[in-house]
Amino acid sequence: MPPEIGSEFHFDPAALLDPEQGGLPRWLPGHELFATASGALGTLLHHLAPAGRLHVPGYFCMGVAELLARQIPVTFYRHLPNEGPRWETLRAAEGDVVLAQNLFGREEGTAWHNWARAHPRVTVIEDHSHDPFSDWARTSTAAYAVASLRKTLPLPDGGLLWSPSGRDLPRPSGTGPQRAAGLKLAAMLLKTAWLDGRPIPKDRFRALQQQGEQEILGSAAETSAVTAALLPFLDIEGIRSSSSRNAQEVATGLGERVLGAGGFRVQLVLASEKERDGLLAYLAGVGIFAPVHWRQDRDGFWSGDEEAADLADRMLTLPVDHRCGPADLQRLVESVEGFARMDLSGVI
Repeated sequence: MPPEIGSEFHFDPAALLDPEQGGLPRWLPGHELFATASGALGTLLHHLAPAGRLHVPGYFCMGVAELLARQIPVTFYRHLPNEGPRWETLRAAEGDVVLAQNLFGREEGTAWHNWARAHPRVTVIEDHSHDPFSDWARTSTAAYAVASLRKTLPLPDGGLLWSPSGRDLPRPSGTGPQRAAGLKLAAMLLKTAWLDGRPIPKDRFRALQQQGEQEILGSAAETSAVTAALLPFLDIEGIRSSSSRNAQEVATGLGERVLGAGGFRVQLVLASEKERDGLLAYLAGVGIFAPVHWRQDRDGFWSGDEEAADLADRMLTLPVDHRCGPADLQRLVESVEGFARMDLSGVI
């Protein structure tokens, strides 16, 4: 089988640069580094002590929304991919907090800037996790902004919190993530050896990764010593540029099958949940591991937005990050097209 595409990052020394060239971008103002973005959000909400509610996009990670709902009442507004927010569904009042999302890194932020100016007594927190260093992030004027780093960069942990408008920031607190980050770093190193053909059982580093991820979820501690040491050397601009080029190339290759491409990702929408899950299984069978953003359990904690949940049932994200070379991108396109031919012929 050819090398896998997607899944968790491995440790790649080629992604490191001289510290004069690598690290966080120069435009980034004063900031704090947390273990996770959800931990940074929870700490920020505690710092703000809002009297009202937290408004969250209906198309969002329900695990994070549920975590935040433990400390503040959460309500949802309509924001679907490629549509932008439906402002009539965002009924924020004085003292409320709104979480604005650069969904899949494909939005430019002007509408949110205008909305925030028109509602000065509502605190807006921008979530840039899908593209932490986009033009919107760079030119933001929001009260606060947050981004998960480990979702787009080869790091074991990391949540970035900053204030584009220069407000005071809370500091990380609580038990450090050193053990969890150590487990994830061990998984990254073992995966590097596995990719080099060493006799490492895949289930060994997968188990370490999953254990580390479970232990780190929601951590409001400062980022690990590992991430703090690696981040100043990381070729962030190179990683972002390569991922963006890959996304556009795959989107061009797949044409009308693509919902959108931007930043680090390409999204596909299938006709049904069964077809989406069929494609997920087919891709996994040829070594391509595509994440789903995000499943909503209608019997559990969910947005209550049937249209958002239905879309989440039918979408998947193709992994097109900096690890993919031309042959990987071609294999991605050919695999999706191969599944489409099988589906149309009635094989699946």
